[in-house]
Amino acid sequence: MASAGARWLIAAAVLGSGIALLDATVVNVALPAIGRELGAGLTDQQWVLDGYLLSLSALLLSGGAAGDRYGRRRVFIAGLIVFTAASLGCGLAPTIGWLIGARLVQGVGAAALVPGSLALIDAGITADDRGRAVGIWAGMSGVTTALGPFIGGWLVDAASWRWVFFLNLPLAVAVVWIAARHIPESRDPTARGRPDLLGAAAVTVGLAGVIYALIEFPSRGWTFVTVTAAVVGAAALVAFPLIERRVQSPLLPPQLFRSRQFTGANLTTLAVYTGVGGALFLLALQLQQSLRYSALAAGLAMLPMTIIMLIGSPWAGALGERSGPRLPMTVGPLIAAAGLALMARVVPGATYLSAVLPAVVVFGIGLAFTVAPLTAAVLSAVPDAYAGTASGVNNAISRVAGLLAVHPARYKCPRRGLASRGPAVAVMERCLSQCVVLAHSDFRIDSGHVGSRRVQGVRGGGWQRGASAAAARLSAELILLAPPDRGACRQPSRSGAGLARLRPIGSAGERADL
Repeated sequence: MASAGARWLIAAAVLGSGIALLDATVVNVALPAIGRELGAGLTDQQWVLDGYLLSLSALLLSGGAAGDRYGRRRVFIAGLIVFTAASLGCGLAPTIGWLIGARLVQGVGAAALVPGSLALIDAGITADDRGRAVGIWAGMSGVTTALGPFIGGWLVDAASWRWVFFLNLPLAVAVVWIAARHIPESRDPTARGRPDLLGAAAVTVGLAGVIYALIEFPSRGWTFVTVTAAVVGAAALVAFPLIERRVQSPLLPPQLFRSRQFTGANLTTLAVYTGVGGALFLLALQLQQSLRYSALAAGLAMLPMTIIMLIGSPWAGALGERSGPRLPMTVGPLIAAAGLALMARVVPGATYLSAVLPAVVVFGIGLAFTVAPLTAAVLSAVPDAYAGTASGVNNAISRVAGLLAVHPARYKCPRRGLASRGPAVAVMERCLSQCVVLAHSDFRIDSGHVGSRRVQGVRGGGWQRGASAAAARLSAELILLAPPDRGACRQPSRSGAGLARLRPIGSAGERADL
């Protein structure tokens, strides 16, 4: 890469976001050991996972915007310090309440790391190298997430579940050293006046309320607490844009959404991660419940997808940088659609080589074409001054999308093939038709609104929308052709092992699954 210090910057960004994303999956396999040692029940074990997801998702936008205002390197390092201290607290936790509290604090630190890593890449790497750099970040992030269950399983067996958290300490020290020594500071030079505390409070409360309701509804139903959280969260999110129009220095400048590329790419993100999150969750569930794979075997079965992402994402990012996002963001979802159609063959009695592997490989190729250009399109749609804000918005959308896909269907019984009719059709149609339609929309930026960077695109015609919607419906129906597996219909266990079975690798809808 021609950019000065690019390798150091990418190393810090990948390691920094990697440890944050690793902690979202590495804990899954440690839950039974945590439950035994700390006397934790099913609900407590669930919140060891979901507490981290809640604080991380709720603060992503604020973390990204803080980097733009106060310095991206400064906020990134501060997030690392908070995350590392919380990891130490998790490893030393004497009770389950202490562990859940430390996990909440971990999420606060991670909310500065994940958007901050992409903002550092956008601000510190030239436009010619940016697409490839984002591709490397996406591929390596997928690897760290996929390795989480294997690393966690080895540490639990060889030492203790506490080493799952202690592992973060030396990695964080290395990242702090790289960032302090090799990464220049960058910030928004136009940020003036008082910070937008009211807007930050509104969006944090809004995201926290909605995400809490999505997490709790599948297991508890619409109780007073979940309804209150959903209503308060929705009201805060409605108030947020009204607040942003009135303050002098808004947390999320409304003019960013005047960019068709920024708005379109984020809508595409919502569709992509809703569809992909649901598809991966249902596939892992099918492998474990219908084909009787262990959790480790299910993770290994999907490992080729991660390898393809690692190899293909940098190339796809560079392609998107040269040709614009329209080509890879159109071809990618269509290839992924073929992979989803092949998943219809993953039924009881099917072998790995004949059914699972082809579906995983084709689906992985589609994701490799889609994810890096999509992320790069979001970042290139805004001026460099708003890189952290753009990254925070995109990461928050992807996390909410994963929750929309996974949590409402978490305890559904698969009646026909991979899922019951409603969730499967919704997931596939969102992933296929909306992604392709949005990719064909106009991605040009009005330079008078948000900056001078442009990515060329063209408007799609009616035949394109009709064809993509038809392909979506066909693929969704193919998924449903598999014969019912009566043995797979079970109520979730009330033990920690039951929770582990119903939470396959990456089931929290993590962005780094991609």
